[in-house]
Amino acid sequence: MPRAPLPPAGVPNYVTPRGLAMLRAELRTLDAERARLEGLDAEIHASDRTRALTTVHARIRELGERVASAVLVDPRGQPHDEVRFGARVTVRGEHGEQGQRRYEIVGVDEADAPQGWIAFVSPLARALLGKRVGDDVTVRTPRGKEELEILDVAYATEEEDPTG
Repeated sequence: MPRAPLPPAGVPNYVTPRGLAMLRAELRTLDAERARLEGLDAEIHASDRTRALTTVHARIRELGERVASAVLVDPRGQPHDEVRFGARVTVRGEHGEQGQRRYEIVGVDEADAPQGWIAFVSPLARALLGKRVGDDVTVRTPRGKEELEILDVAYATEEEDPTG
């Protein structure tokens, strides 16, 4: 599956501690796979080995660039009364429609819509950033304009930080 594009030029590649840990773990896995492939008998698996190594090297290079460009933002250092990068935001649709939903604003590599993790460059995240509890925001969605009320803003706790 192709990766989400990095933020546009001039926009930092923000990552949460969890997102950076995920990228580094994936890079370690790829390094181990590269070492395994390089250890295979080249005579027996020459074409498959070469093709696999080329793919792994390309993935390592791309992932290395993402890790190198990552700007770590510790959500615990964010102001707890305002939506910033790393915030977990609970919202309610207009007139209580669609119930409450919770989103976490994360880096592009960490975004996972079914989990509610939205990239900070997404239209929804951009609409929420800078807002506070009680604020209303308007978001354009495939269904049209949607009015949301911010009910809660929270950030990761120290226990949730994968970097320890």
